[in-house]
Amino acid sequence: MSHITAEPHFRTGRPLPGEYADYASEDIAGVPGDDAIEALAQLAAHTPPTLRLLASAAEGGLTDRPQKWTLEALLSHLIDDERILAHRVLRVAASESGEQPAHDEYRYAARRSLEDRRLDDLLAEYGTTRAETLGILRDLPAAAWTRRGPVDGHAWSVRGLAFHIAGHEIRHLRLVCERHITLRDPQPKSRRRS
Repeated sequence: MSHITAEPHFRTGRPLPGEYADYASEDIAGVPGDDAIEALAQLAAHTPPTLRLLASAAEGGLTDRPQKWTLEALLSHLIDDERILAHRVLRVAASESGEQPAHDEYRYAARRSLEDRRLDDLLAEYGTTRAETLGILRDLPAAAWTRRGPVDGHAWSVRGLAFHIAGHEIRHLRLVCERHITLRDPQPKSRRRS
């Protein structure tokens, strides 16, 4: 797959309070910059090598904490969530009426059979999904980015949804790096007494 770049476009701006649900505020705050397209393109370049590095570390016996999900299950979750949020972007951008209900991430995770899926296969699916999301976002006129629609009982803007895709991924990457892979020194250094 070719490298995904942030093609020249106007800057989307950061979503303001009221353009997303309160539960997403921490995720959205974790997204650097003021452009959703740029943030998502940068993640497309960052996430695959990070997950490959973590997988290599795990194969080398460097995991020591129980994992909520395997790396494959985590990546599957990110893909599913992005697809759902990108669909919501399309509906809100088109001013489609009607509430978009919440989704159950565990129900979506249970639908997948990951036993025979390799990380590289899922990374290819991730890349395709991100390219599709960026295609949707790059096609939006400037006025669509602040358009709002009802999602899960809240008024979300298009840019709020797009920033949430990025923030959700950033949060999961941070958590998997902090909690699930711990590098252990097999030969602890003795403490020196002064």
